[in-house]
Amino acid sequence: MPISRDLDPDRLSKLLESLPGIEALRSLAQKVPAYLVGGVVRDLLLARPRLDIDVAIEGDVAALADAPGFVLESGGRFLTGKLSLDGAEIDIAQARAETYPQPGALPEVKPATIDRDLARRDFTINAMAVPLAGDAELIDPHGGLDDLRAGTLRVLHDRSFIDDPTRALRAARYVARFDLALEPGTEKLLRATDLSTVSEDRVQAELRRIAAELNPAKAVSLIVELGILPPIDPAAPERVASVVELASEPPWAGWADRELAVMLAIVRPLPQIRELSSATPERPSEAVRLAEPWDPAQLLVARALGAEWLDRYADELRLIELEITGDDLLASGIPEGPAIGRGLEAARSGKLDGELSGRDEELRVALAVARGEITED
Repeated sequence: MPISRDLDPDRLSKLLESLPGIEALRSLAQKVPAYLVGGVVRDLLLARPRLDIDVAIEGDVAALADAPGFVLESGGRFLTGKLSLDGAEIDIAQARAETYPQPGALPEVKPATIDRDLARRDFTINAMAVPLAGDAELIDPHGGLDDLRAGTLRVLHDRSFIDDPTRALRAARYVARFDLALEPGTEKLLRATDLSTVSEDRVQAELRRIAAELNPAKAVSLIVELGILPPIDPAAPERVASVVELASEPPWAGWADRELAVMLAIVRPLPQIRELSSATPERPSEAVRLAEPWDPAQLLVARALGAEWLDRYADELRLIELEITGDDLLASGIPEGPAIGRGLEAARSGKLDGELSGRDEELRVALAVARGEITED
């Protein structure tokens, strides 16, 4: 993504003015040195909309206790807080340094300067800051701005993917989101990443973030290409791309959970989903019986694998309902029990297959099956 090379204090000041609640943020800097950090700075420079804002302070977060809208979070491993502004929440944390006792472990942290805080981050494009007091100034000790201009993703240090291997999945996400190229040294380190040192929960959390991206297939393709996560098979990028395309239009848009479907498509689909995808129901009622037990996201994956008949189920068949209910059968003398279910199911199958029309015909067939006068096909 291109970025202007003419970054001067005046332009930076204008970029800051576009942030919601900037005056309230600047008021914090009157109490303690405060900086915009990380993704918000990157996205400002790229002129991208930003929903979440991170602020780092040099000093004790408790110094902001009396700031309007500020809530100090307790019980964590480090002092952090949230500032509520017009319904938005801004994360505030002490600037800190980190050390990792072993690969993949959660870091040990201690208070530090803003320079040390930036040095602990993952990539150069996320290691920039802007002070909230005084003249607008880009703090960029690691060349993040130059890498943004060049469209390059560069890791900060050689042990980065050893200390926190989930950064490898984050790298794939950033490459896809910002259309970046990997710096050669970073690519080499990515190929050597060992994700087995972190918990499955942390890996899944990163995959969910990838699933929420506009172009998750590109990120998954890079993961496969670099061998970052061996359980993801070579067919995954194509599955994900198909799911994303289908989820953007009717009948799947707004019905199936796109993010969940992408997650299911990233990993190898369940054998049952593959079996569903290869089914060839001959009648609408058979299609409904096959599809109804599944979550819409699972059905979307089956559709991406080739089950075109699921389009009709998603668009039409799942919405077809009987005009009669169990109460109608009870009122006609059918006792409570499984016979009512059998009768309703027979009537519904007939309606789905175009064999019944109207309430009277539905009730006739349902009563006949419930009384045992005719059997279900």
